[in-house]
Amino acid sequence: MTDERLSQFLREGKNWERKATSIPGVFLIKLPEYKSRPPYIAMEINPVDSTGAATKKRGILIKSSSELEQISNILTNAKIVQLATSLDEVNPEKKSRAHQSSETDVFEI
Repeated sequence: MTDERLSQFLREGKNWERKATSIPGVFLIKLPEYKSRPPYIAMEINPVDSTGAATKKRGILIKSSSELEQISNILTNAKIVQLATSLDEVNPEKKSRAHQSSETDVFEI
């Protein structure tokens, strides 16, 4: 992915616009200006269905490499896997829905 393409998305993208990337489950979102903070682009981690469409309205937003590192450390903790397994055992099964992906412009990573 070129920095120029990201810069163009930052300049020309609409607020809250989501763009797919070539990595399944990873999207880019343009976040709007807020108070004294300028607009910027964040990565969104959001599981996808068989068509490549995001399965949740909003996923996990990651704004920097240090934030990614912190989240990665949390997700690799063995207790998190154990907790997720326990949740699978106590929660009812979720019925899956099929959506059609409206993502046409994909950012190549």
